[in-house]
Amino acid sequence: MRHRLEYLLVRMVQGLIRPWPIVALRAIGGPLGLLAYALDRRHRRIAIDNLVTAFPTRSPRECRRIARHVFRHMGRLLLEVLKLDGMPASDLLALIESDGDDHVREAYRQGRGVLFFSGHFGYWEMFGVGHPLRVAPFSYVERPLDNPLLDAVLSRVRSQTGNSAIARQGGVRRMLRELSANRAVALLIDQHLHGPDAIEVQFFGRPAATTSALAAMALRTGAVVIPFFALPLPGGRYRLIAEHPVPPPASDAPDAIREFTQRCTDVIEMYVRRYPELWLWMHRRWRVTATASETPATEAAPAGTQPGA
Repeated sequence: MRHRLEYLLVRMVQGLIRPWPIVALRAIGGPLGLLAYALDRRHRRIAIDNLVTAFPTRSPRECRRIARHVFRHMGRLLLEVLKLDGMPASDLLALIESDGDDHVREAYRQGRGVLFFSGHFGYWEMFGVGHPLRVAPFSYVERPLDNPLLDAVLSRVRSQTGNSAIARQGGVRRMLRELSANRAVALLIDQHLHGPDAIEVQFFGRPAATTSALAAMALRTGAVVIPFFALPLPGGRYRLIAEHPVPPPASDAPDAIREFTQRCTDVIEMYVRRYPELWLWMHRRWRVTATASETPATEAAPAGTQPGA
């Protein structure tokens, strides 16, 4: 019953916002996010505590201000993702500008596939919807939402421009097939992970248990690893960014998976430091487990969270 009620609420919101342009949804979503900041005491405290620890030179007042902006951004993000459902390709293209498409095309020319990665930062879902219209569709590693009805809505948004899903559990063979066919796979690597696939790297100067799947798969296949981001622009538009590829460590590096994972994590940290109000600070990112200190084998199953997790 709870799943059905959540689904009906989402569908009702979708019906209400369908006539509104993105710029109007940002004006509406911001106050909704601030309302969540006021009511959700637990996640508000997690966000502020994380910000205070990550930015020790900033005052608690400044960290609270950033936290409010984080919640405001998440309110906007929710409405804008719902708005994307069923939007015509021509309308989507009119909303985006791209930076770095040439990096992706050059990666495809190498013939070993492409591994996209990012975090729960900015408008990550918009990159997934918009990039296929500019270059090519890709597959994304996901963990389904707890509510299967809402998961179907989100899957429809993600796949409407040609993308396809790869289940996080047991998805190694599918990832290998995609890369061997010179296609792309995307995953998010910025959330806490526990289990045999976790590896400990530094994130904002603190140990963080992180998926090893990206680095392990890249080292195994030779796929090009490209960070991606999506930033808001004025007027309800978006800037999709494909960064320069992350260079792999030397072939004789003693701990290549950890080193590669650290390099990728450093790129995410760079963007979060630049735009701290666009990252999901209310997640308990720093919870290192005992299994995170060991380097997994390259055959480990993909453990990155999915876009929108």
